[in-house]
Amino acid sequence: MPMHPTLQMMADGAKASDRGSLRDGTVAEARAAYELVAGAGGEPPALEAVDDCTFPGPSGDVALRIYSPMGAGPFPVIVFFHGGGFTIGSLDSHDPVARQLCARAEAVVVSVDYRLAPEHPFPAAVDDSFAALTWVAANAAELGADGARLAVCGDSAGGNLAAVACLLARDAGGPAIQFQALVYPTTDARGGYPSIEENADGAFLSADTMRWFIEHYLASSPESADDWRATPMLAPDLAGLPPALVLTAEFDPLRDEGEAYAEALRAAGNQVDVKRYDGMTHMFFQLGGVLDVARDAIAETAAALKRALHPTA
Repeated sequence: MPMHPTLQMMADGAKASDRGSLRDGTVAEARAAYELVAGAGGEPPALEAVDDCTFPGPSGDVALRIYSPMGAGPFPVIVFFHGGGFTIGSLDSHDPVARQLCARAEAVVVSVDYRLAPEHPFPAAVDDSFAALTWVAANAAELGADGARLAVCGDSAGGNLAAVACLLARDAGGPAIQFQALVYPTTDARGGYPSIEENADGAFLSADTMRWFIEHYLASSPESADDWRATPMLAPDLAGLPPALVLTAEFDPLRDEGEAYAEALRAAGNQVDVKRYDGMTHMFFQLGGVLDVARDAIAETAAALKRALHPTA
């Protein structure tokens, strides 16, 4: 089907503005521009509390933002990893998404401000993300949460980190994760999928932008594209992982690798639901303030998390 009219209008506007490639500016400029997407997230739902804190990570303190839903706990807990190509993105850029997931899934959401490339290349983001998951599980009671009802969620690069966290947790014997929600995840740093060529000039994620992200993330070791922590498609064993929901978008360069990872999970014996959103582009999940389909996708993701984490609800 054709691209959603609102997204087409936004894409046309971006091209007409002649903003050029991310390569034409600095990383700081790209980060500042990306923060503006938070304004398209829509009206925030009522929550009990939103608190910022830090925990001692592998190389210094890591910031977290803790979203608590209305009502009496303890609630299940979702550890959320934001997208942004491992290079941009923050607690603020994904604040509207985290708020919606908290309210709709009736769960404490802990958003992780992992270290970004190029200042902190691979595997810093992986190390911070798994450390955060472990810390949340160990300290869930202090957060008003039940650490036995734990899920992970992330979009794009955050989907990669969520998937890798599940693999690391399985191999380490914990924390026990009940569900993984992966929103157009990047799962293969090597590239080469047809959807990348088909959507090479995408306004919200292009093939050139993908290369820019990977060059920064793997700057210190380009050969790390073959490391399964960067490319979970290459994990030697995908069995015994939590049930998964994988969302993809028709006009997203990451579409094929997300769906390939879902199929690999299923082939390894895991329970997997896959939903492709036709007419959508990369980043649509963050546009709940302007796209009804984005609101539907957030609602579907939250509903899947709620079913997994509130099994008697």
